[in-house]
Amino acid sequence: MGFIDMAQSLAMPPEAAGAAEKTAPRHWSHPALVALIYAVVIIIAQLVIHRHLTDYVGPDNDDAMRLVEVRDFLAGQGWFDMMQYRLGLEGGTLMHWSRFIDLPIASLILFFRMFVSPEGAEAAALTVWPLTLILPLMFFMGLAGRRIAGAEGMHFSLILTSLFVVISPRFVPGSIDHDNVQLGLVALTVAMLADETYRPRNFAIAAIALAVQLGIGAETTPFVAVACMSVACLWAWKGEDFAPAAKAFALTLTIAVSAAFFSLVPPRLYSTVTCDNLSLGFYAITSAGCVGLLLSSLFASRLSRPWRIAILAVNGAFVFATTVALAQQCLRNPLADLDPMLMDFWLSRVTEAQSIISVAHRQPDTLGAFYATGLLAMLICAARILRGNRASLHAMLMALIAINWMITLVQVRGAEFANLLAIPPLALAIAELRKSYMADTRNLRSVLLYAVTILASVPAVWAVGGALASKGIINGFTVATPAKAEEAANCASREALAPIAGLEPGVVAAASNMGAPILRFTPHRALSGPYHRDPDGMLAELHIGLAEPKHAEALLREAKVTIVAFCKGDPQVELISERAPKGFYAQLSAGRVPVYLEPIAAPTESDVQLYRVKPQD
Repeated sequence: MGFIDMAQSLAMPPEAAGAAEKTAPRHWSHPALVALIYAVVIIIAQLVIHRHLTDYVGPDNDDAMRLVEVRDFLAGQGWFDMMQYRLGLEGGTLMHWSRFIDLPIASLILFFRMFVSPEGAEAAALTVWPLTLILPLMFFMGLAGRRIAGAEGMHFSLILTSLFVVISPRFVPGSIDHDNVQLGLVALTVAMLADETYRPRNFAIAAIALAVQLGIGAETTPFVAVACMSVACLWAWKGEDFAPAAKAFALTLTIAVSAAFFSLVPPRLYSTVTCDNLSLGFYAITSAGCVGLLLSSLFASRLSRPWRIAILAVNGAFVFATTVALAQQCLRNPLADLDPMLMDFWLSRVTEAQSIISVAHRQPDTLGAFYATGLLAMLICAARILRGNRASLHAMLMALIAINWMITLVQVRGAEFANLLAIPPLALAIAELRKSYMADTRNLRSVLLYAVTILASVPAVWAVGGALASKGIINGFTVATPAKAEEAANCASREALAPIAGLEPGVVAAASNMGAPILRFTPHRALSGPYHRDPDGMLAELHIGLAEPKHAEALLREAKVTIVAFCKGDPQVELISERAPKGFYAQLSAGRVPVYLEPIAAPTESDVQLYRVKPQD
């Protein structure tokens, strides 16, 4: 049974929408209460599933770096001072992360410090924060499901979201990177834009959610752009009926993005354009679009549809001209200008940065989990649009899914957002198929469609199927999956770095994956960390590893390195050793230690070898 046939079968008459909501008992369909019950169950499940975690910080480098940033903030580093002074070459690295995330985490740590030790306070805060974020996510997804598909759809939306949360690493204790907050804000946006009565209040709330997303990070900028375009297109199509919602959205977004800009960007950077965080570029582009929509909705809503579409095109040209004039570089991938060596040794090896071509080559078993659910949801939306079944709503949903699905084609990091956004239209389809199934439980076609759609709506099902296929159970092929650094060797634990924790602060040269743990567990500056804002530090470390030992000494001293932390099992170290068999890392791997390095005593079972760079004679 093909996706297209299935999608066409799922397109129901428009009058069927909302029927379940009208007939459902009030307590069974109340989104806040029902979402709370689901959320509590999921939080308990997360605590049980992850009860044996050995570290209160998540395994992602970004989790450790976020904690370092929060610690610096608590220690007195200014609100506008986003320098990470202990990362990279002398002078530090200007980070692109947001205080919007630092502030609540820091507040939780301060609160728990009233009752427990500083480390205990960190552990408590880092456990509470990601679990707490489950509550708003479940409420927003439940509300979106209810508005789109009635009470039954709300439950299916919550069930699918529950499975999404359990599988996702973003809502695990210790996960404090900003992706979990962004997922919640995306859910809030969809829940508000799904209001087919076009109440201005809901569109104003959606505007605030979009502004906060821009303030947190650039990952959802394409989603923000498409959401804004969807609202503008609704105005052009609906005209006067939609004008109050368009005015509320445009005015609120203008105010909210201005508040975000002036509360996050220091005055000295007001005129600077960056493409990986909120700066003059994204602020000007957003403001231009909002002003155009506000003026159009005020003065042109009563014009005929062709005229409104023409005005929309003029507004689009104005926004594009603003983009070209102020932020032309942001039309490209912000990582496109990375040094080719960083692309080769780092970015091309980052899992979440892989394209569909790379995934198909390296891990074809994961293709379904990344792409199938979003594709199915888009096909369902397309079928409903073609049949005139709430076409405006499904066009908006399809556009929001599509932009994230297209991002996933380039970098699989977009898969989580595409899979989350796929849930509301899939919940509506499942609710309607259940109704058909219950009407005739002996109809084999209804049973199959209902069961297959439920299974196909869960990315984890595709992941399990892919895993079985990769083991040869289904298609008879095997796929070699590269081991993660933390699985191959213990390169970044507190115990591994303990021998240098008490030494006088210096500069540590180590593989970039060790950068954040070095900052977390020691007082030293890490030369390299896996962040595109630290290209010079990363290049310096790569050149040291590739250089022959004599030349490496000169590079170490040039970078003022005082300590070398070497982990033979780190994937980057292995790659560098393979590429340069006579290089510094390859020689250390072979046990040949240059005379200018002095071993630092470490536990015999440690995977990390530590060396002090001897002073120059």
